Amino acid sequence: MSGVEVTGVSKRYGPATVLDRISASFEAGRFTSLLGPSGSGKTTLLRIVAGFVVPDEGELRIGAEEVTRVPVWKRRIGMVFQSYALFPHMTVLQNVMFGLNRRGVRGPSAAREAREALEMVRLSGFENRSPKQLSGGQQQRVALARAIVTKPTVLLLDEPLSALDRRLRQEMQVELKRIQRESGLTTIFVTHDQEEALTLSDRIAILDRGRIVQDGAPGEIYEQPRTRFAAGFLGDANFLEGTVKAGNAVEVQGGTVRVAGKLPAAGSKVTLAVRPEKMVILAPNTAHSFDNALPATLREVIYAGAVSTYLLAGPDGRELKVFSQNRSQDAAAPAPGAAVTLGWSAAHTIALED
Repeated sequence: MSGVEVTGVSKRYGPATVLDRISASFEAGRFTSLLGPSGSGKTTLLRIVAGFVVPDEGELRIGAEEVTRVPVWKRRIGMVFQSYALFPHMTVLQNVMFGLNRRGVRGPSAAREAREALEMVRLSGFENRSPKQLSGGQQQRVALARAIVTKPTVLLLDEPLSALDRRLRQEMQVELKRIQRESGLTTIFVTHDQEEALTLSDRIAILDRGRIVQDGAPGEIYEQPRTRFAAGFLGDANFLEGTVKAGNAVEVQGGTVRVAGKLPAAGSKVTLAVRPEKMVILAPNTAHSFDNALPATLREVIYAGAVSTYLLAGPDGRELKVFSQNRSQDAAAPAPGAAVTLGWSAAHTIALED
């Protein structure tokens, strides 16, 4: 297993800076997601690791080897593209054998290794089918088998699940994680889907406008985002603007909010974030043990089976959200237009850096 080290990498296309002095470590044997909106630079970074794009500045290492300008065919990289790029005139087995043939492995040896790769992705018995006879999920598995059959040191995945429907995408997330865990491959996965990143990753790097704004374990970033962008892009968040007071408190419109973490100096302006599932809706004047309580007006209830989303207007008129599990069919919900109180813990109040 080999890790990947990116140091000070920049890439420009004309006047546009796509990557701006990015440095990142991708640990050996771990699954890391590059998460960001379109145009954030995540695919360009992946293509630099693959060797399809040469950076204008910076250095790239795979294991102990410096490979910044080493051509694609000399890197031990496996890659799965968004389109899968299967050859329609070849059988499943021939598609998987293709990379081996290019590396000089042919005949029974290539067929044996290809069958082993198909077994890993649970497609034994599909060897003689053509790609057009396969479902989208099966095609994705063939592309994955072709990528891992050459025993690469690093596996690169460029939004390989984006063309699948929601149910199949969720099934393939489980399969991808299983295959990565069993193979032990260092894996870098590009996605704009927050749920995919949270489900699959050992580590997530969030990109925005060519820079990594935060990286860490999924739970760490979700529970303690550093910036407004990170809080809003990885999941939903409610934002409250206020002024820092003494005693780890922030004065916001409608009341005072307690914060368990570190705050800037008293008198400073600060933005707070609270995840929607951390808030609880209470009837006005209800006795409670929450550290924080703010008045709000319920605007809408969106029922989605297991969970309901409550859309509310906060004291300053801004929209707030609360997620609540539907544990009881008989539970009475307030009607739109009702005055309510939002309660939550100081430990769930995050002071953002921007």
